[in-house]
Amino acid sequence: MGKMNEMSQAIADLRSATATISDVADWLTQQFSDENDSKQQIPKSAVKEKPTPKPPLTLEQVRAVLAEKSRAGHTAEVRELLQKYGAAKLSAVNPADYEALMKDTEVLGDGK
Repeated sequence: MGKMNEMSQAIADLRSATATISDVADWLTQQFSDENDSKQQIPKSAVKEKPTPKPPLTLEQVRAVLAEKSRAGHTAEVRELLQKYGAAKLSAVNPADYEALMKDTEVLGDGK
C-alpha cells in the first residue's frame, strides 16, 4: 500500500513539473515571437514558481504522528481528538479532516 502512495505522489509531482515547464515554454514563445521587442526583460512574476498544492495527508501519515504522541504519554488526548472528529478510531475519521486533526495534534504536549 505504501508503494502505491509513493507512486501516486511521484505522478502528482511529475504533472506539476510538466505544468510549470509548459508555462515557461509558453512565456518564452511569447517573448521571442515578437522580434521588435527582443530587449524586453523577464518579468519577475513569470519566473516565480507557482506554489504547488500540498498533497493530501494519508491515513498512514496521520497514524504515525498520532502513534508518536500516544507513545509520548498523550493517549487520552489523542482519543479526545478522535472523538472531536466523530470517530472512535482513526480509520473512522473523514480524510478531509486529516489536515485539521494534524494541526490539533501539533499542540499536544506543548503545555507539559
